[in-house]
Amino acid sequence: MRFGVVVFPGSNCDHDAWYAASANLGQQAEFLWHDERSLGQADVVILPGGFSYGDYLRCGAIAKFSPVMQSVKEFANAGGLVAGFCNGFQILVESGLLPGALLRNAGMKFVCDQPILTVETVDSPFTRSATLGQRLQLPVAHGEGNYTADDRTLDMLEAEDRIVVRYANEINGSARRIAGILNAERNVMGMMPHPERACDPLMGSVDGRVIFESILATLAATARSAA
Repeated sequence: MRFGVVVFPGSNCDHDAWYAASANLGQQAEFLWHDERSLGQADVVILPGGFSYGDYLRCGAIAKFSPVMQSVKEFANAGGLVAGFCNGFQILVESGLLPGALLRNAGMKFVCDQPILTVETVDSPFTRSATLGQRLQLPVAHGEGNYTADDRTLDMLEAEDRIVVRYANEINGSARRIAGILNAERNVMGMMPHPERACDPLMGSVDGRVIFESILATLAATARSAA
């Protein structure tokens, strides 16, 4: 399977995602430059963390205009798998691929921690290899990770089982402790934690591997059904 990792000016987790897919999972991975429209042969697209375009205006507000994002939208609309971690989540929200908004953290402080998360759904291409309620310890590093939406949207996310992971404890003010969500079609996921930074034993945790393993299981199942 081939992972495509988008690189924006200011991305700083692109190599982390590439390494997780290639070295830790043994898959093919390639970088996709922000001003290119081609996604190559990517089976799944990763929008990595970092500070795209210096986080000017709002996090992800400029990156959504990058030429590559039009291709990412077309890929997602055709059913392709797209995952955004941290700044990638912010870009997905700014691009309209996911609902809501990500605001400054409660307390107006940058959060760098390794919180415990709970898996809220396994009916997802990104968590199918997890177990419901599984606890994951994944690193976070963000200043604008406070997920918010109106009550109608939050209720919809709950009712449609589109909350992927939740913080076990309050960390940044996110509504209902939401740490990651899905789109209505369930093929686009955004999450503030960094699973790509928890795939190698040298990093002290491999809890993030379940996200990548779920993606691989989904792609393998899709390939089998198409054969």
